[in-house]
Amino acid sequence: MPADAPTVLATSGGFVESTRLAWEVGPLTRHAVELAGVSGRAPRVCFLATAAAEDPALITTFYDNAWRQGWVGSHLALTSMPNVDDVRAHLLAQDVVWVWGGSVAGLLAMWRLHGLDTILREAWQGGVVLTGVSAGSICWHVGGTTDSFGPPLRPVTNGLALLPFSNGVHYDSEPGRRPLFQRLVGDGTLPAGYATDDGAGLLYRGTTLVEALTERDGVGAYRIESDGSGGAVETALDVRRLG
Repeated sequence: MPADAPTVLATSGGFVESTRLAWEVGPLTRHAVELAGVSGRAPRVCFLATAAAEDPALITTFYDNAWRQGWVGSHLALTSMPNVDDVRAHLLAQDVVWVWGGSVAGLLAMWRLHGLDTILREAWQGGVVLTGVSAGSICWHVGGTTDSFGPPLRPVTNGLALLPFSNGVHYDSEPGRRPLFQRLVGDGTLPAGYATDDGAGLLYRGTTLVEALTERDGVGAYRIESDGSGGAVETALDVRRLG
């Protein structure tokens, strides 16, 4: 059964440090899988590491985690050719698509080259839960800030725009993210939007933000909008701590 509404959980988290694996699935990603509402079978979760150049170690660790979580894991790779015969059919058959971080500019270019911009919109509208971290968060929005082009941070404005907002990731942990994001919203380069500290996520149903979530204490999420005079106003959102 698909989710009961188009659903995105956009995060600056979803994985945690591990003593057994390179990383383990975190509460935010587990919650994304719960949102799919699967019962009577194992959830189908497809991992996209496009933004990380489809790093084999990342993909291997995902499969280790999927086995531990009881998921039916798969991954979609696009180089040097897609690893599945029918990309559209594969993605539409998933319960959750989980997108890893890295170069959001590279991700968007590669996705558009292979038609994933259209396919993922169809999947979202059909109830496949979309989630991801960093580049895997910005991609669902209009745009955000990125180091895809190397330092300094720059705007990216050609996201998939499933969500009509901008998105700031790593808001508390990477110097320069917060002031640049506010400046870009203030001067109109980016529309009003939402930002997440590391360990926080934004849950959207359709194009409405319904909840801000965290997987650890002391982190937040924020609404950023223009003040009408070239500056920006930041408002902290209420957050719910996941177990």
